Amino acid sequence: MKGENYTTIKEFYLVGFHVKQNLQLFLFFLFLIIYISAIKGNTIIITVIWQSSKLHSPMYLLLGNFAFMEIGYISVTMPKMLRDLVSDDKKIPVSACIAQLYFFFVLGGIENYFLAVMAYDRYLAICNPLRYTTIMNNRFCLQLAVMCWLSSFTSSIIPIYFLSKLSFCGRNKIDNFFCDASPIFNLSCTDTSLLKNYFFILVWLVVFSCLFFIILSYIHIILVILKIPTNSGRKKVFSTCGSHFTVVIMYYGSVIAMYVRPDHGYTFVFDKCLSVFYAIVTPFLNPIIYSLRNKNIREAIKSYKLDYFLVWRTG
Repeated sequence: MKGENYTTIKEFYLVGFHVKQNLQLFLFFLFLIIYISAIKGNTIIITVIWQSSKLHSPMYLLLGNFAFMEIGYISVTMPKMLRDLVSDDKKIPVSACIAQLYFFFVLGGIENYFLAVMAYDRYLAICNPLRYTTIMNNRFCLQLAVMCWLSSFTSSIIPIYFLSKLSFCGRNKIDNFFCDASPIFNLSCTDTSLLKNYFFILVWLVVFSCLFFIILSYIHIILVILKIPTNSGRKKVFSTCGSHFTVVIMYYGSVIAMYVRPDHGYTFVFDKCLSVFYAIVTPFLNPIIYSLRNKNIREAIKSYKLDYFLVWRTG
């Protein structure tokens, strides 16, 4: 682009949702309820796991970390989106946009890692029950959790660093409600072909390596379940991983449809709907899925509510 004059862009404009004013208010209250419910639901899961001694096991330690990650994941995009729904000022500084993208992909990477580790935990519990407590103890589980957090934060530094060095000029509109990678690459007046390839190869590696590990774990789990002679026994064993399996299908279905696909043939509306599902709806549904399908979580929540009520009455 040498020889052409461009104004350096310092801010992006997030287009958000193309709807009328009254529908924007409806979306604001709808997403506000979803956001508050997601924060509350994941906080309850963390609290009951922390307070209930029966839940101080590797499976629930991982679930507590997963719920904490979901709070951060939905909080990266939702506050700005809610503000934009009731405000005409939809601008975001380039530095803030890149920071949002960084934390969005860091937490997305952590979600992939945790889903893989949780699949490994279920594999050990079902396929190697006699060795489970020896291998998956709380110390080893904590080490795995720390590795998930550190590996995602460190692996995302390099692409985000080079992304922050890009220059932007000309167009500054992002047709989404948050700063995603593809529109930022498209708005740069610098050659982004190498960085774009590196960025999406990294995404592919994280997504498919974790998904491959999860599929491999579930193949072994299914083979063990098929060997159980009674239907009641099969249902009991499968119920221990049913919640995780449901979350895996929802998350990877939307992520693969969004990022692991050709660049052409998809509309901005379709992309926006997918973004809403995996960035907002999934963190909202996860605590519901785990609380409804997990007997121990349900009992701990009931006990937590009862204890809270008794303290309030006696206070």
